[in-house]
Amino acid sequence: MQQKTLKIIKNRSDIGAGTRGSDMGIDALEIAAINCENDFFNRHLFDDVATHNESVYDKVRNSFAKRIGHVFEQCSRVTEVVKQTVKEGFFPLVLSGDHSSALGTISGLKAAQPERTLGVVWIDAHADLHSPYTSPSGNIHGMPLAAVLAEDNLACQINNLRDDTDHYWEAMKRIGTPNAKIKPEHLVFWGVRDTELPEVHLMHTQNIRNFTVSEVRFRGLTTCLSEALERLEACDDLYISFDVDSMDCDLVSYGTGTPVSKGFDPAEVESIIKGFLDSEKVICLEIAEINPLLDTRGNKMAETAFGVLDNTILHYEQKKM
Repeated sequence: MQQKTLKIIKNRSDIGAGTRGSDMGIDALEIAAINCENDFFNRHLFDDVATHNESVYDKVRNSFAKRIGHVFEQCSRVTEVVKQTVKEGFFPLVLSGDHSSALGTISGLKAAQPERTLGVVWIDAHADLHSPYTSPSGNIHGMPLAAVLAEDNLACQINNLRDDTDHYWEAMKRIGTPNAKIKPEHLVFWGVRDTELPEVHLMHTQNIRNFTVSEVRFRGLTTCLSEALERLEACDDLYISFDVDSMDCDLVSYGTGTPVSKGFDPAEVESIIKGFLDSEKVICLEIAEINPLLDTRGNKMAETAFGVLDNTILHYEQKKM
C-alpha cells in the first residue's frame, strides 16, 4: 500500500468518560511538543471536530448509558470527518478525549470503504466490550467495541433499558453502515488486563485474541506480532487504537481516567505500533484517554504519549521515502 499524507483529526470530547478532563488531552499533547521544541503540530493539516462537552452540565437521567444521545451525535460527527479524510486520500491520525470516539473512527473508516475488510488492533488495559445491557457504570467509553461488533451480549444482561436508550444504542450500532463494522476474529487486543465478566464472556465465546503484557514479554514481541498479523491476514486494512492506559501507570503516570498497573512500557507500545505499520495495511491511528487533570507528575502522560506518537509517525513517514 502506498503511504499517504497524514491529517490530524482533533476530537476534544470527554462526555463518554466517567471523569472529566480527557478533553484537554490534545492540548496537553501540543504543550508536550512545544516544550521539546518539536513542530509536529505545525507540519500537518488538521480538522477540529465540534463537541458536546457542555452536556456535562446536564443532569444524568440514564444510568445505563450516560449522555448516550450526545455521544451518538459526537460519534456521528467523527464518522463524517474520518470518512471524508479517507476519501480525500489522507491517513487520519485521530487524537481523542475519551475512547467512545473509536466507534466514530471505525465507522468512518468502514463508511469510506465499505467493500474492504477492516481489522482492529486495540492497545488498551480495557476490553471496552460492554453494552448498555451489561455495563455496571453506564460510561460509554467502555462500549465502543460492542457497538462496532453490533453486540448486545444479552446472555450477560443486568440492565433493562428505557425506550430512548434502546433507540440510541440501535442507532449507534448503525453509524456509518447498517451492519457490524468488523468481525470478532478481526479484533486483536494488546495489554487488556482489567475486564468484567460480560466482557470475558464475549472474549471467550467470540474467540477474541488478547496478547497480554506477560505473554508479549515471555514469548517475545516478534512472535506475538507474527501471530497477530496471521490472524488478521484476511483484512485489507488495519486500524490501531492506542489508549494510554495500556501503559503501566506506576511507570509512566496516573494521567488517564482509568489507570491500571502492570501495563506496557512506552517502548513496547511504540514497537507494537511500528510492527503493524510495517505490514503496510494500517490506514488510521488513534490515541485516546490522556487526562492532564489527573496527572500526578506534571504533564508526564502527554509527554510520554507524544514521544510514542512522534516516533511512530516518523517511522510511518520514512516508509514513504
